[in-house]
Amino acid sequence: MTMQQGQHGDRGLSSNYWKYWFGQTISNLGSSITLFALPLLVYKLTGSALNLAISTAANMLPYLLFGLLLGAVMDRVNRKRLMISVDILRALVIATIPLAAMLGWLSVWWIYAVGFINATLNICFESGEFAAIPNLVGQDDLVTANGRIQASYSAAAILGPALAGVLVTTLPLSSMMLLDALSFLLSAISLALVTISFNGTADETRERKHILADVAEGLRYVLGHPVLRNISLMMALVNFVATTAMTQLILFAKDRFHATDFQASLFYTFSSIGIVVLSLLAGVLRKRWSFSRVALSALMLEGIFILISSLTHWYWLALLCVALASGCGILFNINTGSLRQAIVPNHMLGRVVSIAAVLAWSAIPLGSLLGGWLITVTGNVGLVYTIIGILTFLIPLGFSLSPIGHA
Repeated sequence: MTMQQGQHGDRGLSSNYWKYWFGQTISNLGSSITLFALPLLVYKLTGSALNLAISTAANMLPYLLFGLLLGAVMDRVNRKRLMISVDILRALVIATIPLAAMLGWLSVWWIYAVGFINATLNICFESGEFAAIPNLVGQDDLVTANGRIQASYSAAAILGPALAGVLVTTLPLSSMMLLDALSFLLSAISLALVTISFNGTADETRERKHILADVAEGLRYVLGHPVLRNISLMMALVNFVATTAMTQLILFAKDRFHATDFQASLFYTFSSIGIVVLSLLAGVLRKRWSFSRVALSALMLEGIFILISSLTHWYWLALLCVALASGCGILFNINTGSLRQAIVPNHMLGRVVSIAAVLAWSAIPLGSLLGGWLITVTGNVGLVYTIIGILTFLIPLGFSLSPIGHA
C-alpha cells in the first residue's frame, strides 16, 4: 500500500475521493444525455440500423488503434494533470456538434468523426481514472468505492435520458450536447480540487523503459495471468455478441414498441436504474459469494433478461428486462475491475486497464456492424435480440470450466 493510501485507509472514503466522485457524477449526467441524444440524432438523420452500427464502431475503433499505447502513456505522466486537459478537450470536441448544426454543416459523418475523437480522449481519461481510485481509497474499500462511483454515475444517468426526452420536445436535439460539454468543464474543476496525486510513489522512482517495452510488459502480465487472460477472452466474445443490444436500443424501442422519443428515452433511464441497484449491491454480494459465482452468474442472467425482452410485446416488461440486464452487466464489470485494481501493481494499472479494454472490446466494432447488417437483412430486430440473449447466456456458462470458475 502506498503512503497516500495509508493516509485514509483507516478512515474509509476520503474527502478527496468525494471531490472526485462529485465531479465525475456531474460529468456522467452530461454524458448520459449525449448517450441517448446521439443515437437518436443518427436515427433521425438516417433511419438506418447500419448507420447506428457504424456510429458504435467509430466509438470503439480508437481502442484497437491507440488503446495499448495510450494506456502506457498514462503510466508515465502526471495522471491528474492530463485528465484535466482531456476534460477540456472533450468539452471542445462535443461542442462542435451543436456548432455544426447551427452552421448547417452537420452530417452523420461529422458525428462519426466526433465519436472517434472523443473515444480516443476517453481512453486517456479512463486509464487515468482506473489508476486513480486505488490512490483515493484503501484496498479494502475498492469494491465499495467502485460500487459507489458506478451507482452515482448511473443515478445521474437515470436523470440524463429522461431529461433529454423532455428537452427534445422543445430544443433542437444537437443543442443538448452543450450540456455535456459544460459537464466536462465542471469535471476538470473538481479534479483540480483533489489534493493528492493519482500516481503511486513507485511510479515516480522506477526505471523508465522504452514505451513499447512498457506495452509489452503489460501484455505479458495480462496474457500470463490465467484469470485476467480468460476474463478478456470471455468479454471479447460477449461483447461481439451483445453490443448490438445497446447499439440498436433506439431502433428496438421504435420498431418493437412504436415508442415515442420520450418512451424510447425511458429504455436508457431504466437501464441506468438497473445499474444503480446492482452497483449498490456489488459489495454485499461479493462478501457473500465468491468472485466467480457473482461474475459468471451476472453475465448469464444478463443473457436471460435480453432473451425475455426480445420475446415480450409488453413495453413495461421490456423496460424491466433492460434494467436488469444492464445491472447484471455492470455487476460483472465492478467485480472484474476491482479484482484488477487489487492484484495489479499500481505502476502498471494504466496499461492493464487499457490492455483489458483492447482485448475485451476488440470485437465490438465487428459485432456492431454484423448486428446492424443482420437486422437490415432480416428486418426483424426481435429475432436478432433473441439470438443475442441465448449466446450471452451460453458464453459465461462455458467459461465456468475455465480458471475464472475457480477464481
